[in-house]
Amino acid sequence: MNVYDFDNTIYDGDSTADFYLFSIKRHKRISLKLPSLFCAFFNFYVLKNGTKTEFKQKMYCFLECCDIDKDVNDFWEINQSKIKKFYLNQQKDDDVIISASPEFLLEPICQKLKIKYLIASKVDKSSGKYSGINCHGKEKVKRFYQVFKNGKIDNFYSDSKSDTPLAELADKAFIVKKNNITDWNFDK
Repeated sequence: MNVYDFDNTIYDGDSTADFYLFSIKRHKRISLKLPSLFCAFFNFYVLKNGTKTEFKQKMYCFLECCDIDKDVNDFWEINQSKIKKFYLNQQKDDDVIISASPEFLLEPICQKLKIKYLIASKVDKSSGKYSGINCHGKEKVKRFYQVFKNGKIDNFYSDSKSDTPLAELADKAFIVKKNNITDWNFDK
């Protein structure tokens, strides 16, 4: 099986950031939440307080302002074209997408692309609250083995070295930078 990260790997950009910008244009009242989002950003990235899950949970407070099912579907109507050609050209029936992005955001595009296996962060689409922790780094390995007990990864693709724990499980691993795909260099 082939396993892919989603954002900046098979999707050209960060789907969560793109969805946030899409949402703020559609729902102006989200701008009222900007001070608390800035504080959460400053607290996590500058002061190094809290976990990534806690930071993202605070960031997702904007979801309270959305008509979430409609907004997510409308978002993918506009952004489906950002799925990279390399992926569409090599897609297989048993592909696995594993991402830190929220499951509710990626489910519709995976259904459209007929991707059967999605492992992503469990985030309540109304409140932004997490069930569990952010699906990132070593957590991706744990979540992969929860779904595929004896899973074997033939090829793994990601844009980020934070996915090294998952890349190490694959027969072959690749770094994706825009449209360039190179062998994963584990030495750096």
